[in-house]
Amino acid sequence: MATQQKEMSFLGHLEELRWHLVRSAAAIFILAITFFIFAEEVYTHFLLAHTSPDFITYQLFCDFFNLFGMESDFCSINIGEKKLQSIKVTSQLMNSIWSSLILGLIVAFPYLLWEIWRFVSPGLTENEIKKSRGFIFIASLLFFIGVLFSFYVIAPVSINFLYNYQITDTIENSFTLESHIGLVTNMLLGVSILFELPVLIYFLAKIGLITPEFLKRYRKHALVVVLILAAIITPPDVASQVIVAIPILILYEIGIIVARRVIKKQEKNAYKS
Repeated sequence: MATQQKEMSFLGHLEELRWHLVRSAAAIFILAITFFIFAEEVYTHFLLAHTSPDFITYQLFCDFFNLFGMESDFCSINIGEKKLQSIKVTSQLMNSIWSSLILGLIVAFPYLLWEIWRFVSPGLTENEIKKSRGFIFIASLLFFIGVLFSFYVIAPVSINFLYNYQITDTIENSFTLESHIGLVTNMLLGVSILFELPVLIYFLAKIGLITPEFLKRYRKHALVVVLILAAIITPPDVASQVIVAIPILILYEIGIIVARRVIKKQEKNAYKS
């Protein structure tokens, strides 16, 4: 009888998890359909925004270099003159569907976290629930800071470099729609996930897998890992990789502070008990 109740309880958890996943998938698809309906506006003002010489980052970089009397390629952007190629019959349709799904996932991220929290919260104590209420806000804030950083810093620097890189004049750059959109969406998603590093460190410290001393001891190893991850999610130019690596290393140092606070609280609670 006890085994049957335990089995029913387990099946009940699976059923509950299924509905959390269904609602999460529904939120992503609803947003994806919205982005697909307004695909022209999404592509013009967002996914292809970096091909415009009037993009705000190019203007700011140009003004910055001019301030010091230096010439810069950002003052003479000509990316928009190079049209993207759609070489397959289904390229534009499939690309708009895929990019809509990725953007739906990005925008729905806070809701996905909320669904995860709703699934986990019944197993938490009242004190743990109070302390975890800021989790969704902090994780979402870090995620969208990553989105903004990727969109306004990483993407324009990478695209400007790659569009203008040429081994010799006999080779003409002619890029496909898939390569451009894939570059932008991969950076948006990849950099945003990396910005969740302090949250990951918090939970690992909470369950005792890492300590501040561990993070300090392997700081140099972490630098190598960060550079490898930056090389994976960014184009193969040193500037983009360094620009990604710097904030991630800063977040790593913040993670050390977070881990130290977690350990101190656990020691304090252990002493009281």
